[in-house]
Amino acid sequence: MSRTAARGIFGALLLVAAWEGAARGFHLPAYTLPAFSAILGSVWEQRLVLLAAGGVTLAEALAGYAIGSLIGTALAVLLVVAPWTRRGLMPALLAANSVPVAAYSPLVLLCLGLGASSKIAMVALAVGFTVFLSALAGFDRVDRRAVGLLRSFGAGPFSILWRLRLPTALPLIASGMRVATVRSLIVAIVTEMLGAYGGLGWIIYQAVVQIDFVQVWSAIFVASTLSLGFFGLIGAAERRIVFWK
Repeated sequence: MSRTAARGIFGALLLVAAWEGAARGFHLPAYTLPAFSAILGSVWEQRLVLLAAGGVTLAEALAGYAIGSLIGTALAVLLVVAPWTRRGLMPALLAANSVPVAAYSPLVLLCLGLGASSKIAMVALAVGFTVFLSALAGFDRVDRRAVGLLRSFGAGPFSILWRLRLPTALPLIASGMRVATVRSLIVAIVTEMLGAYGGLGWIIYQAVVQIDFVQVWSAIFVASTLSLGFFGLIGAAERRIVFWK
């Protein structure tokens, strides 16, 4: 086990111990801060329900993440290969990105309904913005002299993109995709809370209505576990693919 992993595990255990000690020692009510052991017990008791809900949320997040990553990268490529499109598209994209993604949820739910498609669309929207900005910054980092050199040898825009711009931009694209993992699950859960037939967000909403705060924390615990796993998976893929970073 690496030293970094050992420090992470030690920090997590210390946090859990402090959480449990504070909840038990100060006799905090469940609506303030339930004991961590009570949350784990609720997770175990509701494991089948939480597992099914987590699968729904994760499937929505993964689908939206894949679509958003492709769209965001494709938009960045378009603005690089056809620079004349930047003047028209950038103001509209930046204006849309200036609004919190959650603000679009009611409109998307009205258009696409309460099923999985609305959650996938919202996740794709959130992830697409993040990956687009990272990819565009990466493509713009390329050395202009290297671009001029390739052009002097007869390389076209797509050849320059493949041979020079893409390898230069990959570290930033990968970083944007890694950051977007957490955002994808957050947006999926928030959209489920506004309207859904299932998922962790739906469970959180139902638990709040029933004033079951331990159940709320149980769903949050499962969501955090999924988010950490997704983040770690993309991080491991990044280290293997962008090995020169």
